[in-house]
Amino acid sequence: MSNYFFTSESVSEGHPDKVADQISDAILDNFLAYDPQAKVACETLVTTGQVVIAGEVRSNHYVDLPDVTRRTIAKIGYTRSEYQFDANSCGIFSAVHEQSDDINRGVDGQGQVEEQGAGDQGMMFGYACNETPNYMPLTLDLAHLILRELTEVRKGRLLPYLRPDAKSQVTVEYDGATRRPVRVSNIVISTQHDEFVDAKKEGISQQEADRRMLERIERDMQQVLMPRVIAKLPQQVRALFDQVHYDINPTGKFVIGGPHGDTGLTGRKIIVDTYGGRGAHGGGAFSGKDPSKVDRSAAYAARHIAKNAVAAGIADEMLVQVSYAIGKAEPVSFYVNTRGTSHVALSDGEIAQRLLSMFDMRPRAIEDRLKLRLPIYEETAAYGHMGREPKWVTKHFESRYDEPRDVNVELFTWEKLDRVDELKQAFGL
Repeated sequence: MSNYFFTSESVSEGHPDKVADQISDAILDNFLAYDPQAKVACETLVTTGQVVIAGEVRSNHYVDLPDVTRRTIAKIGYTRSEYQFDANSCGIFSAVHEQSDDINRGVDGQGQVEEQGAGDQGMMFGYACNETPNYMPLTLDLAHLILRELTEVRKGRLLPYLRPDAKSQVTVEYDGATRRPVRVSNIVISTQHDEFVDAKKEGISQQEADRRMLERIERDMQQVLMPRVIAKLPQQVRALFDQVHYDINPTGKFVIGGPHGDTGLTGRKIIVDTYGGRGAHGGGAFSGKDPSKVDRSAAYAARHIAKNAVAAGIADEMLVQVSYAIGKAEPVSFYVNTRGTSHVALSDGEIAQRLLSMFDMRPRAIEDRLKLRLPIYEETAAYGHMGREPKWVTKHFESRYDEPRDVNVELFTWEKLDRVDELKQAFGL
């Protein structure tokens, strides 16, 4: 079989869509820090000098939306007026209202907590493969790492001309027979930057100034950024960087960016958030939604199942789908596809039945199992919701309507390999 190529992209925390996601999840976290049972569906739009927040909330706590929004924007790095989107001066319009009683009556379990219904209909997917240590597709893993490192370089002022907006794209060549990575073939990096060569001061044409800026950026991306990225990779992945073709700022210039260059919306980077085009996606976004919305919680639960199953050796690759009817606790369907990589003498349907018997997929059970009623979501809103490192942190929250609060939370619980031994035993591995 001939080799094939696969590509995934990522975007930085300064990308306008990710700015919107982070604002939505920061607002959600501030509600959950003071009211763990809050129901929140928060959508954000960002554009030149303006933020619009809309959605539905049911909570006994009041959140100062403009204050949370400005702190989030400042943390990302939009703190200069020349960006034309500035934490201190942007306008903020709120159109948040109370959650519909018609939705809430189906979600609250009609008085039985464990029978809490799904917040909406729909299908959610989880995916895992064993080509990286965190059971993610290599293409997406590398795309995220490039931008996390670029952000470190920017915030550390190692390359002081960098601005917050950036995108990456990674193409990997795969062996057609084994479906294993052979080499990294192409990397695209587009990074926003200052106008750091002044044509008038230098006495040169704007075209020449643009050429000099691009030449410097290309050199820095390949000689400063990428060595830092590669140094963080396992040796077997480093070996794939033998002959890489780089496209750096392919348009030649990227000064105008962020929400001024392109309007951002919550939930518009769902493939970046999940598996980079591998696996599948049900279409529902994550950010700004409390865990009663199965768009979010069931997608996390499906990832948790797929990752633990692949780590247990049930298959080299696994796609899990679960679907719900609004207001109903039990899932409508549960599906598994190992794509011909199973290591057990069971059909994919039989694997699905056994997994469903081991993992309670009712919404309230998912919330409890993965500790989803805590303020853990702002950290998910950039560089992917999957493939991240589970860890405990203490988060500080301030409110002009209540006392400051420190909350100890475990992040990315759906990434824990805490069911591997149980799965091995259940599947005779």
